[in-house]
Amino acid sequence: MSSNQVAPAWRQGASSERFAHLVKIAYRSFSRSLQLRLRKHDVLYGHWTLLRILWQTDGITQKQLSEQAGVTEPTTFGAVQAMEKNGYITRQKMGKQVRIFVAPKGAALKNLIVPAAEEVNQIALAGLPQDDLAATRRTLLAMIDNLAADEMAMADAESGAPAEPA
Repeated sequence: MSSNQVAPAWRQGASSERFAHLVKIAYRSFSRSLQLRLRKHDVLYGHWTLLRILWQTDGITQKQLSEQAGVTEPTTFGAVQAMEKNGYITRQKMGKQVRIFVAPKGAALKNLIVPAAEEVNQIALAGLPQDDLAATRRTLLAMIDNLAADEMAMADAESGAPAEPA
């Protein structure tokens, strides 16, 4: 079954579908489209995520990389080992810390795979009015803020700390 055949099936109930589910479907669609493009360069999706962070903040620790990527340290550890084996990154001991740096091969990937990600965005946003895109961006950012505040409130409640006013 092609993706063209799948889309109409879930679309029939989409008008009443939860936002969380629609966001998940959109995320999966973006991810799959990017994965297909990354595969052409033998880059795993998880490596793309970490490389993007390292291109912006080269020389961070594995813990910092995990936090910024939103994944566990064991997950990052495995990816970092594979990325080092592929020649994308190097690890350097600096004092008590091991810092991760983009190697020349990893830096060269930026010019190949960033355009692929930009292409996915262009495809996804094709034909959508700028006003709709601006409203969607504002809405998603507000949702992210609301959920971050909820997460903090839940963490405070679990720790017994008083909740801060919104």
